[in-house]
Amino acid sequence: MDIVAASVPLFFALIGLEILVSRRRRSASYRLNDSIADLSCGILSQLAAVFNVLVAYGAFAWVAANWSLQRWLPLPAWPGGSPVVGADGALGFAIRWPELAAWATVFVLADFAYYWMHRASHRVHLLWAGHVVHHSSEEYNLTVALRQSALHGLMSWVFYVPLALLGIPWLMFAVCHGLNLIYQFWIHTREIGRLGPLEWFMNTPSHHRVHHGVNPGYQDRNYAGVFIVWDRMFGTFTPEAEEPVYGITRPLSSWNPLWANVHVFAEIFRVARRTRRWRDKLRTLFGPPSWRPADVAPSIEAPEVSAESFARFDPPVPAGVRRYVALQFVAHLVGALALLRAAPQLPLPHLLAGGFYLALGLGNLGSLLEARRWVWPLEAARNLTLVAVSGALLMLARFDPAPAWVLGLFGAASLAWLLRLRPSLEARPSAALARG
Repeated sequence: MDIVAASVPLFFALIGLEILVSRRRRSASYRLNDSIADLSCGILSQLAAVFNVLVAYGAFAWVAANWSLQRWLPLPAWPGGSPVVGADGALGFAIRWPELAAWATVFVLADFAYYWMHRASHRVHLLWAGHVVHHSSEEYNLTVALRQSALHGLMSWVFYVPLALLGIPWLMFAVCHGLNLIYQFWIHTREIGRLGPLEWFMNTPSHHRVHHGVNPGYQDRNYAGVFIVWDRMFGTFTPEAEEPVYGITRPLSSWNPLWANVHVFAEIFRVARRTRRWRDKLRTLFGPPSWRPADVAPSIEAPEVSAESFARFDPPVPAGVRRYVALQFVAHLVGALALLRAAPQLPLPHLLAGGFYLALGLGNLGSLLEARRWVWPLEAARNLTLVAVSGALLMLARFDPAPAWVLGLFGAASLAWLLRLRPSLEARPSAALARG
């Protein structure tokens, strides 16, 4: 069972609660454009996870089955059964202590591996290219927790291979890793202060705010997933002393989730192509993210910033465009959830086509929020495609016509609305570089 996907209703309930608390406190933790960009990245991440998990868990299961220590040494297998079983009585249950101890050990080991994966993702440029998606928001709220990379999972699984060598069953690891990620959701908030003695050994919102800070003293600190003791043990812990400025050293300045996922990869390719020495090409891939070859550009230094002086990326967009984007995003979210639910039964070409359509649409919506002039023809083509596909489905008698009519009418109405917005889109200068 995918416990992360099963937790999505809880995530959205907590996001709604945080919005209410934020408005009551007037803390301005949410902006529509930023939150849509966050959740768009999350949708792309979940769509990509359909394929990424085959790589990650497939590799883990293969190593555990073929190269675990139990195959070469007389070691017992992990007791991976349920730690809690039913007992006599309507409400009774019994604890299996060996299984409970095994699950607790795997949970701690998975968090330990996460610490080193997370630390490497900030120190190795290629890994950072995937992880940067999560840090490129300039806000800090629960939608940022869902702002995840579509590509990082293709690389990060390597750090969990040592657990497979220990013979841990892949399903046992998957559950513990999922619980680890679920725990990390709630620490992405500014609405919770310090939590007393819990701060000594658990990762908390205060500790994780530091991790997301772009302040020079906060960068590359507090890598923990669940237990902050790893940072205390390995010298990467910093307590929160001032309100962080959130984001990345070189701001993304875009709401496009597709660009958010590839912009550092594009930078790596550009720098590696321009530098002359092969040693510098390799260091561009595997060196620190801030390093640059001397024959290309100076290395990046973190500038001094403060919450009072920092100007967030916030290009002006007509209210009608914002309303259009908000409604279309809700439609994309519903479509993504439906596609993910149907994924196990869909043929691969249908799954790829649906994912491509949703990714294109989310990219268009992000560009509309940047007041990009060139995006409206792409968005018009997307709506026309929806109308055309709906018409084709209506011509096939084996499909229920009701969903096709709904999609077709929605595509036609969206196209008409977009054409009404066209004059305001073309009249406005591109604000993609606006900050303030």
